[in-house]
Amino acid sequence: MQPPTFSLAGKLAVITGASRGIGAALAAALAAAGARVVLWGRDRSALAAVQARLADAGGQAAHAVVDVTDAAAVGAAFVELARHERGVDILVNNAGVEQLCPSRDVGAALWDRIMDTNLRAAFFCAQAAARHMRPGASILNVCSLTSEVGVPGAAAYGASKAGLAGLTRTLAAEWAADGIRVNGIGPGYFRTALTESFYRDPAWQERMLEKIPLRRFGRPEDLGGAAVFLCSDAAGYVTGQILYVDGGYLACI
Repeated sequence: MQPPTFSLAGKLAVITGASRGIGAALAAALAAAGARVVLWGRDRSALAAVQARLADAGGQAAHAVVDVTDAAAVGAAFVELARHERGVDILVNNAGVEQLCPSRDVGAALWDRIMDTNLRAAFFCAQAAARHMRPGASILNVCSLTSEVGVPGAAAYGASKAGLAGLTRTLAAEWAADGIRVNGIGPGYFRTALTESFYRDPAWQERMLEKIPLRRFGRPEDLGGAAVFLCSDAAGYVTGQILYVDGGYLACI
């Protein structure tokens, strides 16, 4: 029996929201494992900078400006990619937005913006990618602790991420027959540009660290191992699962 391989050599991976933070870190991890990565986002200069860093580290990368909230543009981008490649092996649905707001004050525009980016876009990216995937392909959705726990002021964000967890399981059940695995990773408390406002409060930091057994906040690179595993052949019998990378937070609630 051959040992499981964590190599992604020969695989093509599309990562959404790849211009910074967790998306850039996931792209770096997949590239280091041998995948050729295509970085999607809306900021061309930031995408180019990430691509340059990956190239300097010996990775293979390209980038494209794609607004994932535009389902037609997403479909066209996958069709264009398929014209030049044999197919897509990995999709990482990472693009996301977050804005805390008291639930009584959430307006339709805020609700729609968060749901469109975090949930609707993830579905249509997965749908479009699946049309160009072969057996053995993998979709990885970036979920959240709010997929499992309630956070005051995060009604729209929490709903979108809980929906993404449900979507992960539904697509896993439906597309298993096509040989496509669908899993998620759930970051705990990670300090990124998206969440920086929380970390400016030392008292908040102290309260949160008391709830995390490993007594530190996550770094984007902490997600790399989980992502590579779930996208690799080593996880060939894993689908419909969400792996929480949270320093033990959920173990204590």
